[in-house]
Amino acid sequence: MSASVLANPELWVAIGFVAIIAIFIWQGVPRMIATMLDARAAAIRAELDEARRLREEASLLLESYRAKVASTEKEAAAIVADAKAEADRFATESRKQLRAQLERRTQLAHEKIAQAEAQAMAEIRAVAADTAAAAAEKLIATRLDATRAAALVAQSVKDLSDKLN
Repeated sequence: MSASVLANPELWVAIGFVAIIAIFIWQGVPRMIATMLDARAAAIRAELDEARRLREEASLLLESYRAKVASTEKEAAAIVADAKAEADRFATESRKQLRAQLERRTQLAHEKIAQAEAQAMAEIRAVAADTAAAAAEKLIATRLDATRAAALVAQSVKDLSDKLN
C-alpha cells in the first residue's frame, strides 16, 4: 500500500466506521437495540390493548347510561301520564260530588219550601178558624137571645142522649 492511500482521510474514516460496527456487533449492540425496540413495541402494544379495553369499557358504560336514560324517560312519561289520569279522575269525581251536593241542597231547599208552605197554610187555617170562631161567636152573641139559647141547649142535650143510646 502506498503512502498516499494511507494519507487519505476517507480511508481512515471507513476503517474507523467498520471497526466501530465490528465492536458493536461483537458486544451485542444489535441484540440490545432489538431487545429495546421489542420492549418498546411490547409497551406500545400493551398501551394500545389497554386503550382498546378502556374504549370498550367506556362504550359499554355509555350504552348502559343510554339505556338508563331511556328507561328514566319512559318512567317519567309514565309518571306524567299517571298524574294526568289521576287529575282527570279527580276532576270527574269532584264534578260528580259537586253535582250530588247541589242536587241534595236543591232537594233540601225544595223540602224546606214545601215545609214552609205547609206551615204557612196551617197557620192560615188556624187564623182562619180562629177568625171564623170569633166571628161566629160574635154573630151568635148578637143574634141569640136567652130563650133561644135555652132551647138550643135542651135540643143538644136531647141529641146527645139519643146518640149515646
